[in-house]
Amino acid sequence: MNPSEKTWLSLVDVILLPAFILWFIWQLQFTARWTWVFFVVWLVTSFLVHGDTPKTLGWRADNLGPATRQALVLVGAMALGLVIIGFALKAPLHPVAGNQISWRRVEGYLAFCVLQQVALNSLLHNRMLSVVRNEWAAAVLTGFIFGACHWPNAVLVPLTFIGGAAMAWMFGRVRNIIPLVFGQVLLGMLVSWAFPLSWHHHLRVGPGYYSGRW
Repeated sequence: MNPSEKTWLSLVDVILLPAFILWFIWQLQFTARWTWVFFVVWLVTSFLVHGDTPKTLGWRADNLGPATRQALVLVGAMALGLVIIGFALKAPLHPVAGNQISWRRVEGYLAFCVLQQVALNSLLHNRMLSVVRNEWAAAVLTGFIFGACHWPNAVLVPLTFIGGAAMAWMFGRVRNIIPLVFGQVLLGMLVSWAFPLSWHHHLRVGPGYYSGRW
């Protein structure tokens, strides 16, 4: 595959995969839930076509130390910010909902974060770097798409934009997805704790954001 073809195929991933995810969130999950299979097929096909390896996808051990140290600084700063926000909003006094993220649910949430990081960084940000050569611009655009996929959640849209851009930037500097997965788990749990349930609606997005009582 020549560079021009690779750029065009990357552009297809950057535009059409987020469009499909939004379509699934807003319609297909209710009318044709089985179409989630296309998401998995898309990921695998893109990785094969682009000749990705575990190293390019961020599944590696050789740079785990630098990647972890980098994540500890940035994720730690974001976590501290959420803790401060939580106490400012009197989070310890918030009612605890039955399906909020808890330690008993952390295993399932960990799997969900693995899937999100694969889509966000192993695919989307890798392709964005092929289309946009500037690392900062690529990270911001990746974060923008990540935030848009959490519409209309007024808490998650800005936080996932910031967090997504930060994680994309970290991935671009040190290509390792493992610390980012655990960082997202921590930040997601803190978001669920820090903000009132009536604000984040069980961290739901799409039409589900409007369902239920808070």
